[in-house]
Amino acid sequence: MNRNTITRFPERGRESILKFGMYLAGCAVFSAGAYLFIYSQLGTDPLDVFSLGLLNHVPLTIGLAQTLVAIICLLLVAAWTWKRPLLSPLWTFFFCGSLIDLLRWIDAGQWLPLPPMAILLVGSVLCAYGSSLIIMSGFGIRAMDLLALVLGDRWGWPFWLGKGILEGVLLLSGYLMGGPVGVGTIAFFLVVDGTIQPLMWMNRHVLSLPHFVFAPVHCVK
Repeated sequence: MNRNTITRFPERGRESILKFGMYLAGCAVFSAGAYLFIYSQLGTDPLDVFSLGLLNHVPLTIGLAQTLVAIICLLLVAAWTWKRPLLSPLWTFFFCGSLIDLLRWIDAGQWLPLPPMAILLVGSVLCAYGSSLIIMSGFGIRAMDLLALVLGDRWGWPFWLGKGILEGVLLLSGYLMGGPVGVGTIAFFLVVDGTIQPLMWMNRHVLSLPHFVFAPVHCVK
């Protein structure tokens, strides 16, 4: 083992710590934001409209409902690419959904004495920034974001368009099942989906955070 090989091991260790630190922080921040959407009672993001709508009919948790969505997205990615995709996005949906369940269980919003619109604004910022960290971590990208990236890779769509269409499908399905739709849902489309890419630019060029490479069709053979 030469000296260059030895010195690369600590570098890889630091890179892994930073990557998973960004990922875990992104999951926590996004989940807090999604919870605030629910707590504001002004309407939620499309994924939670679907999840909460499904919970009106099936005795599940948000974590399990979001895992179901992740499975569908990953199956579509597999069908589109003819490869078996990485399974880390499945964990991301379950992990984030379960964090939302936990925040609802402890009623975390009671310690945030703000009017509903302010809560909604805070939730929007947290969701957008959490999404930017998850994507930049290169690990555990949310399954819906992965499918949107594959659509963009195949059809040349911008990320926001592919994700917007997918979220529209979830929104309509959730609304028909009785999920909460309102001004918060519109805010998610306009504020969150519209600011993820600018926040990624800010992370990279202002905060000097690395953007770990993630290929949307990178799969396990």
